[in-house]
Amino acid sequence: MRIGPYTLSGRLILAPMAGVTDRPFRQMCKRLGAAMAVSEMVTSDERLWDTQKSRLRRDHAGEVEPISVQILGTDPEKMAQAARLNVANGAQIIDINMGCPAKKVCSVAAGSALMRDEPLVGRILSSVVSAVDVPVTLKIRTGWSPSERNAVRIARIAQEAGIAALAVHGRTRACGYKGEAEYDTIAAVKAQVSIPIIANGDIGHPEKAQQVLALTGADALMIGRAAQGRPWIFREINHFLQTGELLPEPDVHEVGSLLLEHVENLHAFYGEYMGVRIARKHIAWFSAAQPNAAEFRSQVVREESAQKQLELIRQFFMRKELNKGVAA
Repeated sequence: MRIGPYTLSGRLILAPMAGVTDRPFRQMCKRLGAAMAVSEMVTSDERLWDTQKSRLRRDHAGEVEPISVQILGTDPEKMAQAARLNVANGAQIIDINMGCPAKKVCSVAAGSALMRDEPLVGRILSSVVSAVDVPVTLKIRTGWSPSERNAVRIARIAQEAGIAALAVHGRTRACGYKGEAEYDTIAAVKAQVSIPIIANGDIGHPEKAQQVLALTGADALMIGRAAQGRPWIFREINHFLQTGELLPEPDVHEVGSLLLEHVENLHAFYGEYMGVRIARKHIAWFSAAQPNAAEFRSQVVREESAQKQLELIRQFFMRKELNKGVAA
């Protein structure tokens, strides 16, 4: 699949997730098979551009190309300014957030709330596309609510404005993450426009990925929550799509090694104080499938030392590996 001048190496993209898809997580997922990874959303409110959070979200040092940065806002000119800022800072693709269902985002008419104002959608898209000389992509939902589905109309507006690719999460804003994703709407979008379409929602295992591609006709898939604690899902899906074979689950040694590397990268990226705290959710996700992990997680969430946090991970996963060897 191509996005502007960029030919992606595969059909799998890491979805933007606030508080998750920071640079360390994007790098890990790309190494494990994601063809592209979209950053956490960056606000278009220039008053917040110099905060530590915004500076870290604009940090792409050493990141594998193409670098895609998502921006959030409601004012066409401010969104254009945000796009220019991020391109100057290394963004090679600008992604516009019109899919976030979070209450604090929708309460200020941003994210998926924008889908209720189609003229404003058109103004924002045209403003951003004309402001930068890099491809601009868009992420949406199927609509505001089941009675207000307008993804097909938004897709036509996007294509007319010059959007290079469109990601569609198969739920309305009102549905949040409940119920099953509606792939028929994504298929309808694909049938109505010629720009690349990326299907998103409930893609948690290789067979489902193949099924969604068949049901929607999408050019690529976007994976979000299923990658939390299982970044190797990209490797598994790529292998299945290419060969029809399922890879074995990674053994406990590989899981522990990946987690250790990721937590070390989080410590280095954020510093010890923030890094230890941000790492806690990743440790919980990585260890969720391991038996007898509750005591380990209860220790880790209380730990404030980076060195001790790493040692607890080593001890837990080493013990798991040794126990596996003894049982064998």
